[in-house]
Amino acid sequence: MNETATSSIRDVIDPRNTKLSLMLVFIPLAFYFEFEGSHGPAFIVSMLAIMPLAYLMGKATEEIALRTSESIGGLLNASFGNAVEMIIAGLAIYSAYQNPELSETMIQIVQASLIGSILGNLLLVMGISFVWGGIHYSKQKFSSEASQVNGSLLLLALVSMVIPEMYYSSSTSGTAIVELSHYTALLLLLIYFMQLLFQFKTHSEIYAAEAHHDEVAEMSYRDSIVLLVGSTFFVALMAEILVGSISHAAEEYHLPTLFIGVILVPLFGNAAEHFTAVTVAGKNKMDLSVGIAIGSSIQIALFVTPLMVLMGWALGVPMTLQFGSFETLVTFLAVLVANFIIQDGESNWLEGAMLLITYGIIALAFLLL
Repeated sequence: MNETATSSIRDVIDPRNTKLSLMLVFIPLAFYFEFEGSHGPAFIVSMLAIMPLAYLMGKATEEIALRTSESIGGLLNASFGNAVEMIIAGLAIYSAYQNPELSETMIQIVQASLIGSILGNLLLVMGISFVWGGIHYSKQKFSSEASQVNGSLLLLALVSMVIPEMYYSSSTSGTAIVELSHYTALLLLLIYFMQLLFQFKTHSEIYAAEAHHDEVAEMSYRDSIVLLVGSTFFVALMAEILVGSISHAAEEYHLPTLFIGVILVPLFGNAAEHFTAVTVAGKNKMDLSVGIAIGSSIQIALFVTPLMVLMGWALGVPMTLQFGSFETLVTFLAVLVANFIIQDGESNWLEGAMLLITYGIIALAFLLL
């Protein structure tokens, strides 16, 4: 592997090399509108600012992934891509702790953003990746064994949503669903760490993708780390402005809170996965692309969601795994469609289009809800 760096951080953020870097101007604008108390514009600008930052995160993680296996690269992308969701959800739960009168609204935003992240990764990110990769290659392949394991984990995550929803419908005790969610969250965290052990230790050969020797890293390892940490830091700042302006934006722009939480916030919050997964799909690195989309969904469902439930437990906020009948049904259908498509370990542009159409129907439903 060639360690000679041909690009620096300055080259990467130079608008002459990457037009998306022009959108970095939205970062100071977000701070300005937040300072002025203009919550509506602050909401829009902070979402736009996350996009170029997410690209930089994706660029840095791809550079680091070139020095590791694709499975570790996928985990790295998923982890830093989900930093936005973790920050948004964590800030919302803390806001519910500080302002009990906002508890119901904040919990709804947390649950909606988590559901939206799963839907966005399974349908939108993977759909665009399959279409973009399918344009360049008639058929692309990825590990079918890994897909079957990941599909089973997604179904388990779905069980953790369906059972609390059914229990809530048949139980007369409001505290029982909270207790069920707490202990279920602990079990979900257990299976998540078991999955990491399975993926990286006991059955790593299942996830070992064929190495791609046609690419070399353009940035030094040090620059890649600095860029990743720096972009993640600014994403966190933009996410803080975003979560503080959601309720104001919903009122000002007459948008349903659920639509903002399920569609808009994850759409921009998952931009890191969007850019990276699509880019590597166009280079026929489908194990990495699918690993980002599916891995991110698994991490949201089995790690971030139970972590937020436990955070609510620690702060006395009644965050549960009961997401609502419609949201649970939509997630069930999304997991079902995605599972059918990835089981054979092959992809093409038509399968990507099917995922995108499914996402479009769901988005319309939440907009008109």
